[in-house]
Amino acid sequence: MVFSSLFFLYLFLPLTLLLYFSAGLRWRNGVLLLVSLFFYAWGETGYVLLMLVSVLANWLFGLLVEREKERGKSGKSALVAGVIVNLLPLFFFKYSNFLLDNLNAFLPISGVHPIELAPVHLPIGISFYTFQAISYLVDLYRREVEVQRNPVNLALYIALFPQLIAGPIVRYHDIARQIISRRTSLEDFSSGILRFTAGLGKKMLIANAVGAVADHIFSLPSSVLPAYLAWLGIISYTLQIYFDFSGYSDMAIGLGRMFGFHFQENFLYPYSARSIQEFWRRWHISLSSWFRDYLYIPLGGNRKGAARTSLNLIIVFFLCGLWHGAGWGFVIWGLYHGLFLALERSAARKIPIRFPRVVQHIYTLLVVMVGWIFFRAETLGSALSYFAALFNFSAMPYLDAKLFLAVNSQFFLATIAGIIFSVPVIPWLRTQLLTQEFFGRIWQPEQLFLLFSPVLLVWIMLVFFFSSTELISGTHNPFLYFRF
Repeated sequence: MVFSSLFFLYLFLPLTLLLYFSAGLRWRNGVLLLVSLFFYAWGETGYVLLMLVSVLANWLFGLLVEREKERGKSGKSALVAGVIVNLLPLFFFKYSNFLLDNLNAFLPISGVHPIELAPVHLPIGISFYTFQAISYLVDLYRREVEVQRNPVNLALYIALFPQLIAGPIVRYHDIARQIISRRTSLEDFSSGILRFTAGLGKKMLIANAVGAVADHIFSLPSSVLPAYLAWLGIISYTLQIYFDFSGYSDMAIGLGRMFGFHFQENFLYPYSARSIQEFWRRWHISLSSWFRDYLYIPLGGNRKGAARTSLNLIIVFFLCGLWHGAGWGFVIWGLYHGLFLALERSAARKIPIRFPRVVQHIYTLLVVMVGWIFFRAETLGSALSYFAALFNFSAMPYLDAKLFLAVNSQFFLATIAGIIFSVPVIPWLRTQLLTQEFFGRIWQPEQLFLLFSPVLLVWIMLVFFFSSTELISGTHNPFLYFRF
């Protein structure tokens, strides 16, 4: 089940809210856990048992870590065992076919027959809830949180449906108190609706429109792509993946707010960054900060010299790429970003020149867009071919009826909106309103909110209406992060 579906919007969510707020405070965690398990089982059925086994295992390992610490031990042995138990299912379901395919490529050389293995299904969300479970054990080991002795509360943390299948990756220490005690104010609920609707609009009205063009162009043989069409495809995909994933994160954050949870921001206008370092401080913040705190810093971070820092960055982003998918394209994408991060750190020490801001923005966008080619292409070979097509200025114009239908007025409107809203236009306007003499001195922020409330209400209704219309029409509606 995904948020951008008629079943979720018009049946699951209203019934869940009704059940949740009808239950007493004592029973709300239980109600939310049951609906979360139903939400997951709707799409994965039997694999919900795997998640429940993960919950039970992490509950037991948490108690073991705590018991070792009470006995004066470090708790490290229980932590290591718990991390291994968490990673084993992820490795099996996500990487067994990939590893075996690469092994089979070399077996005939030694006269050994290839090993056959049926395609292994990747359970939805396993990458996200595995990292969340690991964060609980590590936080407990570091004494940043207290052990969770109530298995229902720990199960709710791991299985909570707003962020279950696509993040953001919520750290246990960020919501430990909220799981035990929280209230949903009217302000929380209304801001949650606003945030959810904004995310739904991002997904349905922008990501899907530009995604139809990106998907079609990437499906064409790269040999027939002229440069202008290849650039159109990668620009469309650049907008699609941002508005698809940030839209889903907005919906998750909004849903959490409706139930009294405050999740951290996951995107902060990453395409406005002026370096790859800044890009990763703004893109998928929950994942990049997870790798920073649980891998990069334990490896030594930047405390052991320039060479070791560069190596740590390469290792972290190699694993970041592998986390996104079992394929060489993802590996290359991760190494590519790790290399640019290492180069930027080195250049910052050796090159005193500060380039103009516009040059920095163009550099960052070009690096990011080229990287998306390896992320999007099905194989490493097709990624390299597509990259070559970006410079194929001698190719004949390509005529395609399906592409002609996709590049329509809706696509152009979505592209313009995507470009505008991928930079901090709304925060800028808000700041201008509050700092201008006419608004900032005559009206207080609370009065401004009342003034613009009717506008926001109309905007929410229009976005929800047009998003629902897109769903009813059955138009192009993929969800990119189901792959991960």
